[in-house]
Amino acid sequence: MSILDPFRIGFRNFFRPMITEPLPWKQTRQRSERYRASFALVHDEHGEEACIGCKMCEKICPSQIITVTTGAKAKSEATGKMRGTCADFTLDLNACIICELCVQVCPTDAIVMVRVQERPSFDRNELMLTMEKLYANEQKKQNAWADGTKLIAMQDPGAGGGKD
Repeated sequence: MSILDPFRIGFRNFFRPMITEPLPWKQTRQRSERYRASFALVHDEHGEEACIGCKMCEKICPSQIITVTTGAKAKSEATGKMRGTCADFTLDLNACIICELCVQVCPTDAIVMVRVQERPSFDRNELMLTMEKLYANEQKKQNAWADGTKLIAMQDPGAGGGKD
């Protein structure tokens, strides 16, 4: 073995094609249609916050990572009716098992899964999704293939989803 062998090997490998997987957060790799990685809170068709603070997602979460604080009832500008509001919504992605039960149980389809994962970080607090982060995910990330209404319809035998 000569002293130039490492240089020869390095020079030869420099011109080989790259075979490593691209980083998932660079969005260079195609994901399947059903891929889901994070969450978002959405607004309804009138531009109002869809979450009514019913706490159904908090109650059904097996990991107990969702915290919802109910706000005061407010009058909807679009319909003129009183509706519940959500004062604070927190979701901890550190312990989330991506079971999607919170999406299925939401009566207003306020919480949805998104296809783009959160950026990696050295700080665990970065994976605490506050209301601001969840509404920001609605704007900048692509929603997953289904919302709660579609998922529930798929499980309903009377709707053609199963045997009669």
